[in-house]
Amino acid sequence: MSRTDQNNVGIVEPRFFTFAEAPDELTLESGEKLGPLTLAYETYGELNGDKTNAILILQAFSGDAHAAGYHEDDDKPGWWDNMIGPGKAFDTTKYFVICSNVIGGCKGSTGPASINPKTHKPYALDFPIITVSDMVNAQKHLIEHLGIEKLLCVTGGSMGGMQALQWVANFPEMVRCSIPIACTLKHSPQQIAFDEVGRQAVMSDPDWQEGHYYDSGRQPERGLSVARMIGHITYMSDQSMEAKFSRKLKTDNYSFSFKADFEVEGYLRSRGDNFVKRFDANSYLYITKAMDYFDLSEDKLFPKGTTVSTRFLVIAFKSDWLYPSYQSKEIVQQLRMRHVDVTYCEIKSTYGHDAFLLEIDEQTQLIKHFLHATYQQ
Repeated sequence: MSRTDQNNVGIVEPRFFTFAEAPDELTLESGEKLGPLTLAYETYGELNGDKTNAILILQAFSGDAHAAGYHEDDDKPGWWDNMIGPGKAFDTTKYFVICSNVIGGCKGSTGPASINPKTHKPYALDFPIITVSDMVNAQKHLIEHLGIEKLLCVTGGSMGGMQALQWVANFPEMVRCSIPIACTLKHSPQQIAFDEVGRQAVMSDPDWQEGHYYDSGRQPERGLSVARMIGHITYMSDQSMEAKFSRKLKTDNYSFSFKADFEVEGYLRSRGDNFVKRFDANSYLYITKAMDYFDLSEDKLFPKGTTVSTRFLVIAFKSDWLYPSYQSKEIVQQLRMRHVDVTYCEIKSTYGHDAFLLEIDEQTQLIKHFLHATYQQ
């Protein structure tokens, strides 16, 4: 797809919203306060006169505010460009779409690489531990800044789905519908274990320097690259890896060394090398920890006796073994026990967890219908 495609939102510019003065400091779940705090965000489409058509797109772990369109100096579209634009699932001729980079991130929002106003140096590990709830509470400030009292929809895949659930838990009166995709009510021990291995890979790199690597001019690239390689394996499926790589060799014969003989080895090394160019190692630590702390199980999503008017569309994928469909079914079960309006769809796909970025046609059909029905109510 090119910049000139009629179904593309075109050139977009990142925006920044900062709140600094008490009581607009953010009080975190840990009890610490964070401020001044900046959120990077982008918008697509137009907000209607009564401000009822706003949709908040919530990023996955390694995403950012650039969800659609193109930046002036970049030929790569936003990470969910195939879902956001004229005629797409999130139709920008009808809806006003917002996407912000989470706090703790490294793409314009306040995070460990940001300057600590108390020391005038990067926060590094002085940045407080954050949670998914803290991310959502920061986003609420942005939505209020935009003059929006109620969101038509909150949605995202993976960690974005967690935020979509957390939005309804924190501010049910502000959300008409929620579309959590390929996510969970809480991380399982296996999911926590994968995150911990990634964190240990980063922290074991000598260049990490206990998080204080910013003045050195280099970050722990080897550790962060290995962490990304581990993560990327969990995003794919056995079927998708077989179809994409099988046991294909990069050359005609084995090298009889520890070079990357197999195409899958070269692919993972390339993904790791590219990741370190765009992501901060400390942000990796903070965001994975936030996901591990996330827990809306039992009655934490909706306390017993709570009346909830938010509608839900829960989407899962058959081959997703990182966030298997049973976890999405647990979301649905909890919602139905609270007599919440919920629709569940499990899409047959061989792409694994990455399916929420790749299975466009079926997601588009489901989401278009669901949004239209909600908007007309």
